[in-house]
Amino acid sequence: MKQLEIKDKGKIILSSYTLSLINSLKSIKTTRNLDEFSKIYVSQTVSFFALVYEKVRNAIEYHEDHLLRRAAIERIIRRRLMMNPKGEGEAENLIRELLWARYFPNGSLTKTDAERVQKIIDNFLFLREISLEGRPERERIYLAKFLFDILTCEIEETLSETEAQKKSRWIFFVFKVLHQKIKIEGISDKEKDLYFYTAVEKGYGKSDKTYLRYHLFALTNKRLRDYSKEELEALASSLLLKFGKIDAIINNPFKDKLLKFVKKQAPSFLILQEIMEKNLDKIEEILTDRKKLWQQVDIVCRKKYKKTKSRLISTAVRSLIYIFLTKMLLAIILEYPLSLYFYNEVNYQSIAINTVFPPLLMLGIVLFVKVPGEKNTRKIFHRLVDIINKDKEFETSIALISKKPKKKKPILIFGFTLFYSLTFIITLSLIHYVLKLLHFNLISELIFIFFVSVVTFFAYRVRQISKEYKLEDKESFFSPFIDFFFMPILSIGKFLSKEVSQFNFLTFFFDFFLEAPFKLIFEIFEEWISFVKKKKEEII
Repeated sequence: MKQLEIKDKGKIILSSYTLSLINSLKSIKTTRNLDEFSKIYVSQTVSFFALVYEKVRNAIEYHEDHLLRRAAIERIIRRRLMMNPKGEGEAENLIRELLWARYFPNGSLTKTDAERVQKIIDNFLFLREISLEGRPERERIYLAKFLFDILTCEIEETLSETEAQKKSRWIFFVFKVLHQKIKIEGISDKEKDLYFYTAVEKGYGKSDKTYLRYHLFALTNKRLRDYSKEELEALASSLLLKFGKIDAIINNPFKDKLLKFVKKQAPSFLILQEIMEKNLDKIEEILTDRKKLWQQVDIVCRKKYKKTKSRLISTAVRSLIYIFLTKMLLAIILEYPLSLYFYNEVNYQSIAINTVFPPLLMLGIVLFVKVPGEKNTRKIFHRLVDIINKDKEFETSIALISKKPKKKKPILIFGFTLFYSLTFIITLSLIHYVLKLLHFNLISELIFIFFVSVVTFFAYRVRQISKEYKLEDKESFFSPFIDFFFMPILSIGKFLSKEVSQFNFLTFFFDFFLEAPFKLIFEIFEEWISFVKKKKEEII
């Protein structure tokens, strides 16, 4: 381990933001005092089958790992409210289903948690009813979706309060350290801070639109469960305006530039977070000593780099399973009858290539990903020192974002648009030429392009994992040439993934034909196990 550049320049004096973060993290209760009689337990036998079902269900609907639990809450609560529109007693049912699928350890949630969640559900249903009444259809759909986003996020954060508190403290810390580094021409500091907070939520906290909506709403409003009926009636009339302002903040014109800035800064904060979580009891001693801090940075970075490799493979496999189940399977099934119907023959070679090539392409793209090395680790260390140091020079060095767009030159814009269009023609023509040599018919060609574009898009997203801890990402000499051929495929893949995902027939099948009866069987089985257990206790 090289330490030549890590010279002892005296102790690091921690900034007020860093000290405040340490104190706030230490104040969070990491354990809960659970009443043994109020704990909610589920059958381990039922839990096994429910877990298997959940794994299969998640495979057909792609979500990032940190969003899986909330996605499950959305799915469960939507189904239960369809069967029981009044929502009476559904909180405990929801909790049992989450325990079955092991989103929470068995016995880690209580009747008190169920009461809190029930209050959220009751207030949501009351607020939705009085907010939607008498409104045009478009407004009703918008308000219902936004309120449902708030419902599911609040339920998850209520059930995982410690995790939510830690995440919010880290997001606030990153925001406080970096917000002075950003200046946007022509807008107030308050407005800029809201835009930047959203970028930190998304770029560092990895929040999706649903979480962004909930957290921005929570900045100026109480939690749903804390409202009285009278307060909800007063809130209902202003919801449309409030929600419109929140979405305007999320979709602000500077979001891409701010997100890019946050992602460049994120690696050092992520490593600092890991160091603090592992060594919170002696963190001041580590952070104030350069050599000890370097040792921790070096150890954590090497572990993260190693974990990145395994995450790349596992995410690639998950993506392939998702693509195969939701897209490839249907296309492969259709290729045979359509080819037979329109061409009176079937090219088994094309079917084999369409089946085998996409996974090999995904594997090839992922295997050539490079994870960061020691040079990156040293950069992270020096940036981390800037972040925690009392010296405010790092915090106040301004990155100026101009409100006025650069003047566009019509001739150049026309030329670039024409050139970009040519990349589509050239790339697709090359694919067509190669496939014709392999005797592909038009149907097989379309299916091949569909597969390759979708797989390439997902492979591109998987590759982003390798950049999570890269402080700087320099393009290679060949990047522009590779982009020339791959950008059209990526663009098609992005479009198809977004549009075709709306027609996921497996999701529809699971939601309307499998999930409800499966969960009903699980409930009956659990009740039977509970009944037998009570009878056994009576005998004893």
